Amino acid sequence: MRKKVIFRGVALPYLLLAPQLVITAIFFFWPAGMAIWQSTLRQDAFGLRTEFVALENFLDLFSDPLYLNAAWNTVLFSSAVAALALGAALFLAVQADKHIRGAGLYKTMLIWPYAVAPALAAVLWLFIFHPSIGLVGRGFAAIGIDWDYRLNGGQAMTMVIVAAAWKQVSYNFIFFLAGLQSIPTSVLEAAAIDGARPMRRFWTVVFPLLSPTAFFLLVVNLVYAFFDTFGIIHALTRGGPGNATETLIYKVYVDGVQNLNLGSSAAQSVILMVIVIALTAVQFRFIERRVHY
Repeated sequence: MRKKVIFRGVALPYLLLAPQLVITAIFFFWPAGMAIWQSTLRQDAFGLRTEFVALENFLDLFSDPLYLNAAWNTVLFSSAVAALALGAALFLAVQADKHIRGAGLYKTMLIWPYAVAPALAAVLWLFIFHPSIGLVGRGFAAIGIDWDYRLNGGQAMTMVIVAAAWKQVSYNFIFFLAGLQSIPTSVLEAAAIDGARPMRRFWTVVFPLLSPTAFFLLVVNLVYAFFDTFGIIHALTRGGPGNATETLIYKVYVDGVQNLNLGSSAAQSVILMVIVIALTAVQFRFIERRVHY
């Protein structure tokens, strides 16, 4: 029986919480507040004069075709990355969970890509798909496929999706493998005795038991595609060609760092923060009802 800890005063609990609260306030709430305040300001071309414009920066964004294009690119990119990374990781985890020779080495090699930095991962795929020096790029040219991601927007989007998904497969693999190994073998044996074939056992027994893990990874992968893929896009395509791979997070960088439009860039960062919070809240509020723990 657990004993409930009761503090005689309020000083000690607040003192124990103070370090974490200070860190959260300094590194989250203060930057977020500054971004919200900056989103209501507009500077002149020389950065000498600042004007309070309230919500004009936000209204301008929703009428900007470049911003709407970046929003569509983000939806396409994040959906494809999440689907590809989760599907590949689940398949590999199912294979690794089997009793095969060299499973330890196989699992270790699958985990390694997670330690690769996003920019470095982009460079690796650059050497593979580059039309002049890449192994796959030159192979496409040899069989008559006109491959050049520097000029073709669809090919560029495909390339960054594959690179970003590859980087995340290892993370998903670890969780899926842990989830598979936590499923009691007696449940699978009972299903096999009842005559269920391997594929049917997977979809009716294994996958429902993996639903909490899959739900968690879905949220993590979407947030990853929204935020942590900047390095991959910057190293591979820099948002091109013709803004074909410019996502919301990359447009924040372009407008804020390159174009020095701080008000618009801050407004975009606020919108992106709201989107991610809303997406997470909707998923936990509605989708989690169908998840059985």
